Amino acid sequence: MDRSVDGTERRLRPPSLFLMLAEARGVLELNSSLLLSPLLMQAPKGDGHPVLALPGFLASDLSMAPMRRYLKELGYDAYAWNMGRNFGGISSRRAALRDLLKRVHEASGRKVSIIGWSLGGVYARDLATQMPDLVRSIITLGSPFADDIRATNATRLYELLSGEAVDDIPEIRAAIAGDMPVPATSIYSRTDGIVNWRTSRVRPSATAENIEVQLASHLGLGVNPAALWAIADRLAQSEGEFRHFDRSGPFAIAYGPAEQALS
Repeated sequence: MDRSVDGTERRLRPPSLFLMLAEARGVLELNSSLLLSPLLMQAPKGDGHPVLALPGFLASDLSMAPMRRYLKELGYDAYAWNMGRNFGGISSRRAALRDLLKRVHEASGRKVSIIGWSLGGVYARDLATQMPDLVRSIITLGSPFADDIRATNATRLYELLSGEAVDDIPEIRAAIAGDMPVPATSIYSRTDGIVNWRTSRVRPSATAENIEVQLASHLGLGVNPAALWAIADRLAQSEGEFRHFDRSGPFAIAYGPAEQALS
């Protein structure tokens, strides 16, 4: 068993078949963002710093193209990962991802914010633990890094395609699940049909927070308008500063309640 953010042990189950079948609503989330694009453009403008977008398991850069385009319009220097389709491999991808982060940092001369969707968020947290001096902040979307990370509907396929068993990397898992050396935001949904939402929650602190997007799907989280607004708001913070997300904006109804930081 794995430990939760409050130190207890538990065995979690993957999301139900009903939630998994309901993932098709991700198309509606994308359409909603397109319809609400004038409102989304009212988000705080960026300062031009680099943002690296890491796709989820079995996804490619195409999945995060709408987000990158949105961030570029807000004024960020958005980068794709350019590694083709993500077939997994937390251990085997480490060197290539470190090189990618170095290149983005060197090209801009500035610290890099990293956004990771699902497995991409696991990569983001791993990069932050390895190279914190190059990372400005991390934002994860429905990423399984805490508690029982086998509680997903993709674990078996991940192990088959990546050739890497989840239980084979305990040291990396422990580091990824712990407190980050940089500001960290986890965006998740309790109606995620792929990843058990409990595995996506950070330990709240002065520089770490969870943002629940209600009724969002796993496959639509990266194009959900409320999630995009939260991402833009988080990225707009000045380097070296962190404030917890203000849920009073135009998508306030879509967010779950704020959590108190643990002492």
